[in-house]
Amino acid sequence: MQTRNEVGNPAYPTFAEATRVWLKIALLSFGGPAAQIALMHRVLVEEKRWISDSRFLHALNYCMLLPGPEAQQLATYIGWLLHKTRGGLVAGLLFIVPGVISIMVLSWIYVLFGQIGVVAALFFGLKAAILAVVLEAVLRVGKRALKGMTLIMLAAAAFVAIYFLNLPFPLVVLGAGLFGFIGGKLNWSGLDVNVLHGPSKSTAVVDALLDRQQPEHTKPSFRHFALVTIVWLALWLIPVALLLVIFGEANVFSRIAVFFSKMATVTFGGAYALLAYVAQQAVENYRWLTAGEMLDGLGLAETTPGPLIMVLQFVGFLASYRDAGGMPPLLAGTLGGLLATWVTFAPCFLWIFAGAPYVETLRNNKALSAALAAITAAVVGIILNLAIWFAVHVIFSQTRKIGFGPLNFDAPVLASVNPWAAALSLAAIIAMFIFKVRMIPVLAVCAAAGIALYLGGAI
Repeated sequence: MQTRNEVGNPAYPTFAEATRVWLKIALLSFGGPAAQIALMHRVLVEEKRWISDSRFLHALNYCMLLPGPEAQQLATYIGWLLHKTRGGLVAGLLFIVPGVISIMVLSWIYVLFGQIGVVAALFFGLKAAILAVVLEAVLRVGKRALKGMTLIMLAAAAFVAIYFLNLPFPLVVLGAGLFGFIGGKLNWSGLDVNVLHGPSKSTAVVDALLDRQQPEHTKPSFRHFALVTIVWLALWLIPVALLLVIFGEANVFSRIAVFFSKMATVTFGGAYALLAYVAQQAVENYRWLTAGEMLDGLGLAETTPGPLIMVLQFVGFLASYRDAGGMPPLLAGTLGGLLATWVTFAPCFLWIFAGAPYVETLRNNKALSAALAAITAAVVGIILNLAIWFAVHVIFSQTRKIGFGPLNFDAPVLASVNPWAAALSLAAIIAMFIFKVRMIPVLAVCAAAGIALYLGGAI
């Protein structure tokens, strides 16, 4: 149980306590980045009060600009902020371990039996409940971050730019930052920097610590930057180089290592921006799997804990399973899947451990405070975009592409509505919003309902 100090604020978490919380978050990290960001905000900001809204959003702003899965990088950032490098490693690794295990087990089942009915039914129920968590997060974060009409309009503009115009995430975030920076220089009143940095009745433990004395690990240092960069580049790229030297470029493991290493450096905007290109290359160029199998893998990744980009593990598994090179196919598939996961996530730790100390110093730069407020507003629009994307794909089984002038978005096919998904989602929303039922009981009941519907032949 979390202790509190003499003024009622939560005490600084021990490393063991933080590890337990990161494990809890990892096991519940269903539903893609919107749900995962919502879950972390709920646990770390609302329940534990380990980090304030302002620091949470400040870290999220940075992670939105990076290649790779923003939710996993956010967990790594906050873990690093709390307990230095070991905290970041535990938070970041735990965030992906349940997904790695789930995807690996389901990959084995997929190639051996081709049936994952009961497991899929459990995840069907979980997805419906997660939708309520996502919607709650959008409202909660938006209420705190969008103070004033200027920031509200900026969030709306970010949502339209991403959802309806299909503009890249980083472009929208950078545009918002530039708008805020210029507005700050011109002293526009609508960009109230005190929204994110003003005093509060209860101080989060990280903010209280940093207000007293800035820890050494949060201070920028070129020596630290160089050391971190060398270590993580070696951990990431030496295995790739060894595979190329030992087995050659044509070997399936070499191809997996090189291809997914490239993807790790260009996946700006998270997995959604990546999947179309990966599907095209994996299906048409490398012929590792079929288009239908790629969709199956995406379905597995959407319904298991961890980042959506975990679908790359499924691709690596099938690629090496079918080109085992004399190994037992299941062993080759397992190694190929783990290799794809390693080269995908190793760079994430590099971006955070090398860049986070410099990002922390930006909080004290008054010239950039307005830019931060604007980026935060844009991030609310981005989370809303992810929430609607998730809702459409939970409740409807089909979408159609709408293209008219600059408009380019997926619209649900109304006739494809899944009534059971809609009913479970509505029940979860009523339970959480009206009856204030806690998240874990709602998730458990919806998961059980999904299994019951499957056993009863309804889904």
